[in-house]
Formats: sequence, structure tokens, C-alpha cells
Amino acid sequence: MSTMLETDRSVTDATAIAAGASQYLTFTLGSAEYAVDILKVQEIRGYDSVTAIANAPAFIKGVINLRGVIVPIVDMRIKFQVGEERYDQFTVVIILNVLRRVVGIVVDGVSDVITLPPEQVKESPEFGAALDTKYIMGLGTIDQRMIILVDIERLMSSRDMELMEEATA
Repeated sequence: MSTMLETDRSVTDATAIAAGASQYLTFTLGSAEYAVDILKVQEIRGYDSVTAIANAPAFIKGVINLRGVIVPIVDMRIKFQVGEERYDQFTVVIILNVLRRVVGIVVDGVSDVITLPPEQVKESPEFGAALDTKYIMGLGTIDQRMIILVDIERLMSSRDMELMEEATA
């Protein structure tokens, strides 16, 4: 029976995507739930030790060697100033392909893959200068859940992320 339900969900997701919906990988940082475009995700790994880079900003934890590719690791808790910096068995690294570059982001945990039709995505509210929302594409709503949709390309191409290029060059 669960196979039929999963098949029905796949058909529903495929229909929704054909109708303009997008799929996102959701993850948690502190008590908030975030999401990135699933097409940017290469893989999900458990957090492992990284090689620190001298003079790198605090949010750049270092680099890892992923099958011959040097991958910078960004701790999103530090970058977004949410949650406490801790590394345990639930901490994961999402490996992303962004702007022809491979980068890893450290998050508290990965939730699931969701499909959001355009009508379930709302514009992010304006908070003025108190909160930088330029990396937020919008807010997705599913039932009672509010999910912050991160524009990962805009974030990774921002000025402070250019420091990542310098630190890992």
C-alpha cells in the first residue's frame, strides 16, 4: 500500500512540477526551517573534520577534499547568525553546485524534499536595515510550516562570499 501512495505522490509531484512548481531540499538551522533549490544539491554528507584556512572569515570552517575536488565549507549557522555552533551526529553538510563551483554548507539537519507550487510561495517581508533579506527568495508555506527559501546563488556570489574565493585560492 505504501508503494501505491509513494507512486501517487511521485505522479502528483511530477504534475505539480509540470505546472510550474519547484522542488526544494529543506534543512534546519536553530528553530527555523530553510530550503534550497534541489537542482543545486549534489549530495548530503555527515559533518567530518575540515582543514582550517588561515585568516578566513568565521563562517568559512575550512575545506575538504571531496574525491579530488577542494570544497570550501560554510557554516550557515554562523553566516545567518542563528542557532549555536555545535557539531554532533545530526550535523550535516549539503554539497552544492553553485555558479560552476562546488561548496558545502553546514546545517543542523536535513528534513525532506518538498514541492512548492507558485501560490505557496510568498514574498519575504521587508524588515528594513535591521535584517538583510537579499538572500531570501520568499517564504514557502506547507500546512502550518513556514519555510525560508534561500537564493543560494545570490548568497554564494555576494561580496563576503568572494572572500571564500580568496581564502581557498
